[in-house]
Amino acid sequence: MPLPRRAEARIRTLLAESPAVALLGPRQAGKTTLARRLAHATRGHYYDLELESERLRLDLEWDQRIRARRLVVLDEAQAWPEVFPRLRAAIDAERSRAGRFLLLGSVSPGLVREISESLAGRLALAELTPFLWSELASAAQRGRLWAVGGYPDGGVLRPSRFPKWQSDYLDLLCQRDLPNWGLGAPPALIRRLMRMLAALHGQTWNASVLARSLGIDQKTVNRYVDYLEGAFLVRRLDPFHANLKKRLVKSPKLYWRDPGLLHALLHLADPTQLLDQPWVGASFEGFVIEQLLGHLAASGRAHRAAFLRTSDGREIDALVEVGDQRWAIEVKLSARPTPEDMKQLDALADWVEADRRILVSRTPSPIEAGARVSCDLPWLLENLDRLADRLAPAAGERIGWRGPPPRGRPRRREPA
Repeated sequence: MPLPRRAEARIRTLLAESPAVALLGPRQAGKTTLARRLAHATRGHYYDLELESERLRLDLEWDQRIRARRLVVLDEAQAWPEVFPRLRAAIDAERSRAGRFLLLGSVSPGLVREISESLAGRLALAELTPFLWSELASAAQRGRLWAVGGYPDGGVLRPSRFPKWQSDYLDLLCQRDLPNWGLGAPPALIRRLMRMLAALHGQTWNASVLARSLGIDQKTVNRYVDYLEGAFLVRRLDPFHANLKKRLVKSPKLYWRDPGLLHALLHLADPTQLLDQPWVGASFEGFVIEQLLGHLAASGRAHRAAFLRTSDGREIDALVEVGDQRWAIEVKLSARPTPEDMKQLDALADWVEADRRILVSRTPSPIEAGARVSCDLPWLLENLDRLADRLAPAAGERIGWRGPPPRGRPRRREPA
């Protein structure tokens, strides 16, 4: 029995509102399994457009399918560009009719171009990540998610295949998928780039260093990483921009989105040895940020994420805008965070007038005091909706400022 996915409720909501929905995400994340379940539940029809026989079947059945009031699922839609003009014409013929098409695919340049040119304004977007913490059924699965990653076939559900599955997965992307999507670089060069990006996980982006090491120019490096980001392998977290009378780092930070892929690239052979690695702190930071953003996206909450770092090294790991709130989040790989850790976070959060200050560690004893929260990742994810729905106290009240709150944001009071 497939595990339920948080994104399913989001997809159903979008299908009730839009004629078409595009479900995007990395290869082998479970998109096809979820789409087949939706097609079965709605008595819809599924087509895998990578197969010539399925393209022919859809071609012969097209008129019948667009007249029927059932969901049509088109897997790997980018493999058959000819279907997009047909989709546009079918949607335009009945613009008020929702829930007609579900398109699946990884973000290739071809798919992005077809969506932007043919279906702009006609479909909604949803993303499916590898398994999130709250989607797992057992404590054992949740406990190994950080070490082996969330991919169903070679990660959290089948940990015995780590790290061989992850290595084969990346090899296949380099040799087949990325070239098919238009990345004209030698597979060996892209594999080398992946290993270098793993070594830079959690650090600020510096294309010139990579360019010198690979023997190519900076623009080429940035273009290659654009493809990896489009394949949902890496995330570039943008720097926070504000006039704080402090010099801020203006380069993004780079993270591998799935920790299992990161750990395989860093040659972690035994997941039980994770805590002994010198890079474990950066790995935990990326894992926490990715789980948080993944849960927000799966819940359909509008959000934006950035980080803040000053030229003298002071930093907030993640600044997340959730609705009208701003959360300052610091990640510590410690079971006993100190009051000094929260004090440092408070001082930086004051600069950006953060509504919440969240210190995420491995503490077994969460503490919530007004705008301040010290907790572990499971507690944060379990309370995410409550924290996002509840307005924080007014700025001057939440941390004991004397006098009026800083200028620039309205003073708010928590409802009774």
